[in-house]
Amino acid sequence: MSVEGRIRDALKSVIDPELGVSIVDLGLIYDVRYEDGVAEVEMTLTSPGCPLAPLIDRKVREALSKISEISELTVELVWDPPWSKDLMSEELRAELGID
Repeated sequence: MSVEGRIRDALKSVIDPELGVSIVDLGLIYDVRYEDGVAEVEMTLTSPGCPLAPLIDRKVREALSKISEISELTVELVWDPPWSKDLMSEELRAELGID
């Protein structure tokens, strides 16, 4: 598996503390890039004023610290496009009964 694939898999282990579901399934991860030891994660939160932003950032960094190929990590928080329920995985939307 590629390093980028391993990054995406590691991010699945990061759980949103309020909702108790993976940030990947929640649709918070917008992009993952990796090249020559440098990893970049572009993500959002469910709302700009989320009080758990520092905790989620720390959990992302902890999950990715286990990937030895990463020597530099940037986690960029973006608000465009804004998060919506439409970004959730189909499985999670079905589990929560969201159309």
